[in-house]
Amino acid sequence: MQQPKSLKVAAVLAFAASLWSAPSPQAQEGSGSLSWSKDPTSHCEFVAPLSLTAGPTYWTGACPGNKASGQGMLRRRDGDRAGPAFYGEMRAGVPVIGVIDDEGYRVGRFKAGDIGGDAELDPQVRLDAFRAAAKAAREVSGRYAGQGNAASSRHYETIAKQLDMQIE
Repeated sequence: MQQPKSLKVAAVLAFAASLWSAPSPQAQEGSGSLSWSKDPTSHCEFVAPLSLTAGPTYWTGACPGNKASGQGMLRRRDGDRAGPAFYGEMRAGVPVIGVIDDEGYRVGRFKAGDIGGDAELDPQVRLDAFRAAAKAAREVSGRYAGQGNAASSRHYETIAKQLDMQIE
């Protein structure tokens, strides 16, 4: 038995609408399953990679729409003591790619809540992660220079050079 044409059209439209309105995997990851944090000073929101561990974490970088975005640094702090740092790219508050510096480097893309969880890291991803991290450290250096903080600016420029050396 053949369905009337209007029922076929309605079924196709309903199917198309369900595809259009279904959230993308990135949207699902970016909303409910990730743990969101706020910079204690600027209140900029972000997802901190698990390797930074829990505690006060600060974002140095752009914060459009109150979400950490672009190149920058997430730094764990305990009082006046600096902890591990993530240097890399953030998009709408979620890390994309970079390096966690915590007495050694954890390198790669953000996946399953952390950076660089792949046992065998693709060499190109490793290069891209160190490039993003060096660029982020230079962005942080420039921000401190703009604030007149020459010592911090030099410190992060030195970190950028150390990250660059990992590429060669």
